[in-house]
Amino acid sequence: MVELRTPGEIDAMRAAGEVVARVLAATRSAAAPGVRLRDLDEVARQVLADALADSPFLNYQPHRSMPPYPGVICTSVNDVALHGIPTGRRLADGDLLSIDAGATLDGWVGDAAISLTVGAGRPEDEALVATTQRALTAGIAAAVPGGRLGDVSAAIAAVGRAAGVGIDTTHGGHGVGRRMHEEPSVPNEGRPGRGLRLRPGLVIAIEPWFMAGGDDTSWTDDDGWSIRTADGNRAAHVEHTVAVTDDGPQVLTVLSRAATSPSPGRS
Repeated sequence: MVELRTPGEIDAMRAAGEVVARVLAATRSAAAPGVRLRDLDEVARQVLADALADSPFLNYQPHRSMPPYPGVICTSVNDVALHGIPTGRRLADGDLLSIDAGATLDGWVGDAAISLTVGAGRPEDEALVATTQRALTAGIAAAVPGGRLGDVSAAIAAVGRAAGVGIDTTHGGHGVGRRMHEEPSVPNEGRPGRGLRLRPGLVIAIEPWFMAGGDDTSWTDDDGWSIRTADGNRAAHVEHTVAVTDDGPQVLTVLSRAATSPSPGRS
């Protein structure tokens, strides 16, 4: 069942979303050659603890056949597109890293992801990240009252297909609220004018992930979580939690002005 949120509930979700934004900012800053993926997970755990928030990722087990997820963030490197486990692997110069983070605060969830190049990034990786970010921007712009869910999916795919990247629709965006994954599903490709009508109060995670080689297929690693590109090419993944409102789409997983403003006496 698709649930619509009140303005007050959206504000509460915005607070959870800001915690997610803090996690992503901190882990982005910490990501450097030689840093272990589990070190980034520790950074994220500290941000969550400081905010008195929990992780919806930790011990998440959507199916009995899958092991409980062991981290509070997903760290996907190079050909790992999604759900990479934060292990002892050390980042190397030139790696393409995606970080997916969530936070539960006062019973409400926020979910977002970023992709970045580590150290001296390759131009083709930076172009892939930029394409994926453009698709996210296009998807958010389509999340307006009176539109259809297919408008969001089609906007994402239009950017990706124009760039010649691979789009696997097995995993995509989703509703967000009291739980990390709620209805509706938000595929990364679809037909405009089709699907659920977008109404004020709908909150969804919009999350394009693209594969550089143009192949639309992926596979799940033996760890039960890491989703890898079928052809071994690199992938990028970005995401925001977005509320459909009468004033247009509102991104909930961003830092507030207070969090981004310099402290008194500092420039």
